[in-house]
Amino acid sequence: MKKIMIIEDDVKLIKYMTEYLSAYDFDVYTIEYFDNVMDEIDEVQPNLIILDINLPKFDGMYYLRLIRKKYKFPVIILSARSEESEQIRGIELGADDYITKPFSMGILFAKINGIIKRNSQNNLSDEIKVGELVMFGQSMKLKYGDKVMELTKNEYRLLKVFMKKIDKVITREELLEAIWDDESFVDDNTLTVNITRTKKKLSNLGLENVIITKRGVGYVFQRNFS
Repeated sequence: MKKIMIIEDDVKLIKYMTEYLSAYDFDVYTIEYFDNVMDEIDEVQPNLIILDINLPKFDGMYYLRLIRKKYKFPVIILSARSEESEQIRGIELGADDYITKPFSMGILFAKINGIIKRNSQNNLSDEIKVGELVMFGQSMKLKYGDKVMELTKNEYRLLKVFMKKIDKVITREELLEAIWDDESFVDDNTLTVNITRTKKKLSNLGLENVIITKRGVGYVFQRNFS
């Protein structure tokens, strides 16, 4: 049974989500007191976390930072903060998705299923190489020369598509499908943020102008690095 941890302080919402997810055979864990959130995460080792932002003690973004320093399991932010800047901030800190309140439980359920399905599939190959650029699946690291960068899951998935289709046009729809199972549940801005982050990682390795935008078409990952 897959374990989901809900980090939320709205008692009625917790009860609603717990009953709904439990009916679909998820083992749901909640947090009653917020003094030792990370200790409870360590104990449960969930398959996925649903994280609110407005929490007692500390902001949810604070917990997201701590989680990402230690774990790679999926985190879905569920927040009343609907500003684009907040959504971008959450994705940049490592959230797998950002859902604003009020929300459809059906959409949340679909997103949870899609994310857990992808993470349960052992689809991380040992390594993918393009010239001197090497991506390691199990550790999700990117290496070029003597430099190594850590990747988020979304950055890894994007680069996996790019590095397997060198010099070919890849549409945004293809990239959306690579990250999420159903592109209709995805904010297009989220893809843009993840592509920008991926370009920055490549730039930090000394690789500029590797991912080229083909306006109105998609992107191309160039073999000849410059």
